[in-house]
Amino acid sequence: MKKVEAIIRPFKLEDVKLALVNAGIVGMTVSEVRGFGRQKGQVERYRGSEFTVEFLQKLKIEVVVDDEQVGNVLQAIGEAAKTGEIGDGKIFVGPVESVVRIRTGDKDSSAL
Repeated sequence: MKKVEAIIRPFKLEDVKLALVNAGIVGMTVSEVRGFGRQKGQVERYRGSEFTVEFLQKLKIEVVVDDEQVGNVLQAIGEAAKTGEIGDGKIFVGPVESVVRIRTGDKDSSAL
């Protein structure tokens, strides 16, 4: 099993959610996060004053899938979240040792 974490632009959430549902993913976790990468923040103007917003608002989507689904998930997120501009985000993939569904006690693949 793998955990796929994607950092995306907030306005792309609905597109990514639909793409994942169409790829057969039935659950995900979404968190509001702040950070910066190559964008290094952005300059804002408020009442004639300029200031730099160093940490930009993003969303983090987390899904845990069987190894065979990882390619489809990466493709779905990548295509749905892409604008072609700097700041589109990143996707991270890491191993998951075990999963337990609390309600039923199901483990691993049957818990997904």
